[in-house]
Amino acid sequence: MTYFAPIFISLVSFLLGKDEVEIVFAGDAMQHTAQIDASRNADGTHSYDECFANIADYVSSADYAVVNLETPLGGKPYRGYPCFSAPDSYSQALADAGFDMMLTSNNHSLDRLDAGVVRTLDVLDKQGIAHVGTYRNKAERDSVLPIIKDINGFKVAFLNYTYGTNGIEIKGDVVVDYIDRELIASDIARSREAGAEIVTIAIHWGNEYQLLPHSSQKSLADFLMDQGVDLIIGGHPHVIQPMEVRHSEKFNKDILLVYSLGNFISNMKTRDTRGGAMIKVKLTRDRNGIARFDNASYRLVFTMPPCDGNKNFILYPAEYCPNNEWRDKCEDFMRSAEAIFNKHNINVPLDTEIFQMK
Repeated sequence: MTYFAPIFISLVSFLLGKDEVEIVFAGDAMQHTAQIDASRNADGTHSYDECFANIADYVSSADYAVVNLETPLGGKPYRGYPCFSAPDSYSQALADAGFDMMLTSNNHSLDRLDAGVVRTLDVLDKQGIAHVGTYRNKAERDSVLPIIKDINGFKVAFLNYTYGTNGIEIKGDVVVDYIDRELIASDIARSREAGAEIVTIAIHWGNEYQLLPHSSQKSLADFLMDQGVDLIIGGHPHVIQPMEVRHSEKFNKDILLVYSLGNFISNMKTRDTRGGAMIKVKLTRDRNGIARFDNASYRLVFTMPPCDGNKNFILYPAEYCPNNEWRDKCEDFMRSAEAIFNKHNINVPLDTEIFQMK
């Protein structure tokens, strides 16, 4: 029965679901002190909806969307770097912009210690937002993994790991999924056994501010591909790094590798940290009904600090940055990112579809 189960699941999904779906992935959603201050209203609440208004249609038009929540929702006092804690309204605004899942395993997971991990999960659960990467305890991890989402008939597993947590150690029962090859291989196998047609690994790795991947990233990517994963989505460097589509002879399929999507939104101030990339991934079924990664394309985004009467930080598709004092910095970011992608990307082009701005 074990041998026939994946084939049966694929056949049922093929008959009942769509023949293709799109998933959007975004990079590191940061909350620095200046962002927290800019979001504060006169009554002490915090509003973020305008931050994402320009990209919400792009995100919500996908069948599913995932972003790295690189801050705990640790409650007051709200703080930025080095130990983050963002208002609960931040994650709600990301969800309102169209994000369905938030990655919680990153180097800032323990910024508010164990209690911050638990509170973050409590808030996301209350807001109805899916999450992966951290858990209240091992029993919870064992009960919820593998996390497999039915996206219009495609059974997609999501796993999330980090290289570390800035030296902060777990004191109690919470679980942060760290990069451990034996653990990852086991999680992948469990996902397949549970019926996952597509396995996604979201991974926090690499060296900060480096536009090309480190040898450790390349080695781990090779390992993940040898386990038969379909999508590898990287973050942490706070700058973009190349994207590749590789063909696996072992599994006779294409695999997507994204070394780093860079920053989604932040108050970082160097040329390459002011923006990042979103990637749109298309999954399809072959003539036998088997789900496969088909293709991907990227868009650049740029964070505009408060200006032109806007008190908040506003995300723009980079090519649509307004003609103001920040335009030159936006164009500098775009030139640098495109130089890397044009030289090093393999079969992952720029998304040239007309962007619908609000």
